[in-house]
Amino acid sequence: QVQLVESGGGLVQAGGSLRLSCAASGRSFSGYAMGWFRQAPGKEREFVAALSWSGGRIYYADSVKGRFTISRDNAKNTMYLQMNSLKPEDTAVYYCTTVSSRYRDPVPSMARSYDYWGQGTQVTVSS
Repeated sequence: QVQLVESGGGLVQAGGSLRLSCAASGRSFSGYAMGWFRQAPGKEREFVAALSWSGGRIYYADSVKGRFTISRDNAKNTMYLQMNSLKPEDTAVYYCTTVSSRYRDPVPSMARSYDYWGQGTQVTVSS
């Protein structure tokens, strides 16, 4: 069974940085597309960033482009989200997600394209 565990969230001042991690277990790590979404209180879950199964294509939401960087370390079975220049509007629960099909990319920004989700980690940015 695939398990995804996020960590690295916390409270940070505006302009600060955080690095989120997503540790995957239960199957091979390489060859699967992965992504990050977030959900603020009272809002729908929204796309943040995604990596294709090969890692060769990277996608970002316009709201985080130039500030966030998604990456993965296949040797550590871990995906990362480096978040710089954080803003209060980045406050949300951040979720790690992946697909069930290997060597197949989902529609990167569509939450229903993904099959497995972590429990989320809270990021709070104070002004």
